[in-house]
Amino acid sequence: MTGWKKLLGAGTAAMMLAGTALVPVAPAVAAARAADTKEQARPNIVLIVLDDVGFSDIGAFGSEIRTPTIDALAADGLRYNRFDTKAICSSTRAALLTGRNSHTVQMADLAAGTDLTDPSRSKAARGELPRNAETVAQALRSAGYSTWALGKWHLVPRGEFDGSVKASWPQQRGFDHFYGFLSGWTDQYKPALVDGYTPVSAPSSPGYHLTTDLVDHAIAAFDADRASGTGKPSFVYLALGTAHAPIQAPRSYIDAYGDLYARGWDVIREERFERLKQLGVIPADTELPPINPGDRPWSSLTDQEKTVFARFMATYAGFITHADAQIGRLVEHLKQTGQYDNTVFVVLSDNGAAPEAGQQGGFKFPYNDQTSVAEMARELDKLGGPETQSLYQRPWAMAGVTPFRRYKLWPYAGGTRTPLIISWSKGIKAKGAVRPQFVDAIDIGPTLLDLAGTTFHASIDGERQIPVAGRSIRATFVSPSASTRSTQYFELRGNRAITSGRWKAVAMHQFDTDFSGDKWELFDTATDYSESRDLSAKYPRKLEELKALWWKEARKYSDPPLSEPAAAIRRFRQFDDEFPPNAGSEPSP
Repeated sequence: MTGWKKLLGAGTAAMMLAGTALVPVAPAVAAARAADTKEQARPNIVLIVLDDVGFSDIGAFGSEIRTPTIDALAADGLRYNRFDTKAICSSTRAALLTGRNSHTVQMADLAAGTDLTDPSRSKAARGELPRNAETVAQALRSAGYSTWALGKWHLVPRGEFDGSVKASWPQQRGFDHFYGFLSGWTDQYKPALVDGYTPVSAPSSPGYHLTTDLVDHAIAAFDADRASGTGKPSFVYLALGTAHAPIQAPRSYIDAYGDLYARGWDVIREERFERLKQLGVIPADTELPPINPGDRPWSSLTDQEKTVFARFMATYAGFITHADAQIGRLVEHLKQTGQYDNTVFVVLSDNGAAPEAGQQGGFKFPYNDQTSVAEMARELDKLGGPETQSLYQRPWAMAGVTPFRRYKLWPYAGGTRTPLIISWSKGIKAKGAVRPQFVDAIDIGPTLLDLAGTTFHASIDGERQIPVAGRSIRATFVSPSASTRSTQYFELRGNRAITSGRWKAVAMHQFDTDFSGDKWELFDTATDYSESRDLSAKYPRKLEELKALWWKEARKYSDPPLSEPAAAIRRFRQFDDEFPPNAGSEPSP
């Protein structure tokens, strides 16, 4: 019997995994309804991390993709339009959970992207969280919270997947319970699941989908905590596979989008741009940049390509809508059990939309797939089902990050900027407001702890902890002008960026060239929200000032401050239209 079945009972677990129409756990629900409805002092916390979902891929951020649950959370809370991530999953997750910069906690790149014995890797990219970097879960548990990690982890170095050492697994980093997958991605129909420390098979119930399973476990987690009688508030870290490749969703959710995407990515991008302005999510004077170099205009496609590629985007949209529906079940359950009003929901994505499948997309495998468009057309009905592991064409990612340039992996806002929604019915009065303050992934952890009435510890059992770089943004719940951070540096695979107030500088780096030769660009984000106009020639002194600031921040937070990527990372996909192409694919241990 697995850990979850031991916790909840075999019969309860069977009901819990029955499928989309969740059968409530009767004793727990009965206890909840009979319980004193007096609001607890400390809120429950639900941190929902979406994967590879772009800035404009959610309805509340201008999308045509239907996300009524997430939109309702936004209407009952706040949207932040200047929230930045680390442009790649492991790095962002490390920052979220520790409140430190990813380089500081040895997660400058993918956790499983390098071997710990690889001499070419730097300390900053070791891929293993240091023991003296307390996590949000550890701090919350010490403050009396029950802690649950559900879904994607991706903070385990390669050597710990199958070995006896499991120091980086969730239950070693503050979580009482873990049910999910350790790697960067998994099949939604046949996931590589772990329950605690034990690999388990995915339930074989008809119509099984991982997102449904994870939300079932989230509901069960709240019920278990409620029924325990301890009075502990719950921290549920719900890290969904949606919408990372493979894009997979029940057929009905895909079909619901019909031929909506036959209009193509250029039109979808323009429509999202206009809605973003109408919603007040972006400034009215924002400029929509030209199509990214290397991306094909929709008008250049053949009729067959248009038919096939439109279905890819319908699949992606269905994947997100399906996830929204599952989140809706959790929200409704908390309402029915009297827990919603004092539950903090944080919804975000870990990086910009994914470009890795290139101009043709991946059908049977998301990366380096060799399936021809003609073959895709013959088997199009299989797209999104258990027989395919697909990823859409790169220009759809361009639409996904509207109104920005580029996408995931890049130092521009298209790679780093994602939606952030914070909803707390009891604690946020400015319902539906948009907050313009600059927020980084490192600020989320300190904010959650602030809301829980605690902080990261300076020392644990006599061991001094790495200083926390993030700061709580709780003041923004009340004030649209509350001060947040003004400076943040960025580095990924040699590409750099630095933000200081209204200014942002970006440098692109080609492998095996001197960093002194990198090309820098300069943007005034106060007048150019989408980073469309390079002002480096106009303000050379400002650019030099920012370059010096980048080095100051990098030396403060990273050891070494700058280095070439490790050998294993270098063979992963680089930017085929910026520099000569590098063969390879995203690692999947």
